[in-house]
Amino acid sequence: MDKPVKPALVVVADDDPDDCLMIREAFEDQCADCTLCFVHDGEELMDFLHGQHPDREGQTCPVPDLLLLDLNMPLKDGRQSLQEIKSDPRLQVLPTVIMTTSSDQDDRDFCQQRGANDYIVKPRKYSDLLDVVESLTKQWINKEHD
Repeated sequence: MDKPVKPALVVVADDDPDDCLMIREAFEDQCADCTLCFVHDGEELMDFLHGQHPDREGQTCPVPDLLLLDLNMPLKDGRQSLQEIKSDPRLQVLPTVIMTTSSDQDDRDFCQQRGANDYIVKPRKYSDLLDVVESLTKQWINKEHD
């Protein structure tokens, strides 16, 4: 008897409510089995990853199956968060995809040098976002849950 597959946990670190809504809808369309958790700044992200998220009521948080990380967030930005994640032995295996509005090559280089698994400029059209989520699901979620 096959053991049940747990839903994939995707953490989205993004402070833009419109982007969060579009990402939620795109995942609902492309990965209905995914569980999404949204955090809105780098400090909240690191608290979540270290098991201190208020929704968890003292439970330890599993390492997510995928992290979508915006670079431009308040309190602690995505660059600082990425460095902290990739220097933590428990978290450095976390697939971390930068998903940001910045198309700056310096940002891309910075993230790749610090261990980001991919760098995606946020699409402007919803149909393009659906394609991105489909690709992310195939690359990072489905291979983890096969």
